[in-house]
Amino acid sequence: MERTSNMPARRKSVGPFLAAMALSLLLGFGLARGLMATDDLRSQLDLFTQVLYLVQNHYVEAPDNEKLIHGAIDGMLKTLDPHTVFLPPQRAQRMDEEFRGDYSGIGIQFEIRDGVITVISPLEGTPAYRLGIRAGDQIVEIDGKPVPKTVTNDDVFKALRGPSGSQVQIAIQREGEDVHRYTIDRAKIPIESIPYAYMIRPGVGYVRIIRFSQTTGEELESALTKLRAQGMKSLLLDLRANSGGLLSPENKKVVYTSGRIASANADYYTTDRPKQMSGPLVVLIDHGSASASEIVAGAVQDLDRGVVAGTNSFGKGLVQNQLNLNDGSKLLLTIAKYYTPSGRLIQRDYTKAADQTEYALEAYREDAPTDSELAARPKFKTGRGRLVYGGGGILPDDVIPDRSNLSRVEADMIQKRVFFEWATGYLAQHRGQKLGPESFGKSFKMSDAEWNSLHKIMENRKVAVDSVWTTDRPFMVQQIRAELASATTGSLDRYRILIEDDPQLNAALELFPQASKLLSGNFEPVGDKGARQTNHKTPATANAPRNNNNN
Repeated sequence: MERTSNMPARRKSVGPFLAAMALSLLLGFGLARGLMATDDLRSQLDLFTQVLYLVQNHYVEAPDNEKLIHGAIDGMLKTLDPHTVFLPPQRAQRMDEEFRGDYSGIGIQFEIRDGVITVISPLEGTPAYRLGIRAGDQIVEIDGKPVPKTVTNDDVFKALRGPSGSQVQIAIQREGEDVHRYTIDRAKIPIESIPYAYMIRPGVGYVRIIRFSQTTGEELESALTKLRAQGMKSLLLDLRANSGGLLSPENKKVVYTSGRIASANADYYTTDRPKQMSGPLVVLIDHGSASASEIVAGAVQDLDRGVVAGTNSFGKGLVQNQLNLNDGSKLLLTIAKYYTPSGRLIQRDYTKAADQTEYALEAYREDAPTDSELAARPKFKTGRGRLVYGGGGILPDDVIPDRSNLSRVEADMIQKRVFFEWATGYLAQHRGQKLGPESFGKSFKMSDAEWNSLHKIMENRKVAVDSVWTTDRPFMVQQIRAELASATTGSLDRYRILIEDDPQLNAALELFPQASKLLSGNFEPVGDKGARQTNHKTPATANAPRNNNNN
């Protein structure tokens, strides 16, 4: 991909993938070392200093100066837009790790349950994995000190992360066993952008991209190479709930930006031919698809490269530049707006929302605009004359509502980890048995005694299960199968079980005939109605990948 600005020609390659953070980094204009000291600005700064002095010297209790200043900065930035934000040093470091694609630690996913650090899964190939740490293990000591019941996620990050090669000592309580003590050498732990890539049907590859980092392009290329070797002819790219990458066609504009300063105005073109994927493409998005994933979906749609399916995306199309501050904190400052190749502004209107919470919730209220709302939206044409709509976010070619919402009781079961606890006990009882993917297939059944033990866990966890005890058994069995698979054969098998009944995904898999027609140029242009809506009757399930803390 290369950048062409409105200034004298400058060329800069940014590689084979597209992501919003890469663009914002490339659009950097440098940090000003001073302010334009107008009389009005001096007056406002004098007012701020006066208030700060009065608070420091006369407030009933001694204030925390850092909180005062950080709060003032946050308040100032809230008057701009929802995506210009200040990150204190610790959050800035965490963001750097995510975008870099690695951190130094021991390699576990964990949750804090009832004040106890509980291992959800060791990450394959990491120090914790090699030492035999298991799902369900409880970390009760770190470096010889008992873990307090008040422990927080940040406490765990500080204790378990550190320079690569340094050591940390932990004590683990395992069900039915004495305490195990380990001395672990920390190592670089990759943060995957693509946790799942496999053949979902004969000839159809599936790739789930959950975040963008500097390694996304390499991961995507590796995944596509593997899938092609397995016979992939078509690809379903799942960008729901996160940012993602793009395999770009040659010499095509994929996005452009426009801002107040000249260096923020630029067109971005691809530089390379697509080396990996030339077959039919379906891109799946939802309300949580934002920023980079919207750039990907918008480019695919405008260039008639594939069919975009799902629900209207979030509508985050502002370019943030990362500005490093003296104390290790960062300012993510909006300097431009993203537009798709056809000219659609990705950013939705944020001026009418009362606050940032309302702004975020607005993105999830409707799967697609009503007929009257659609008629009022600005209209654009793709390269082959298909009608697409602006107005914020990416409206799919085929709207597939999300029918997978959990009931309150189902959500309570998952939140209180009843299935995880049951699976941990089950595996403790069957220790020594060889368990593979076939052990937890669709034919998996539970005895009456096992159902009773699950009910007992739910009672202890105060889950109001009696109202759905009979009707929700298929859901409960699926969740148990997933937990057992996660603990024995890995996260991929867990994920495949959870998406067996994913209504959006199953509907998107039926769109490859449309994608083939579009690719061949025989796809009929969409009429004034725009995107069509597909109705589905697939049962609901919890299909999202587990969002745990990594260390």
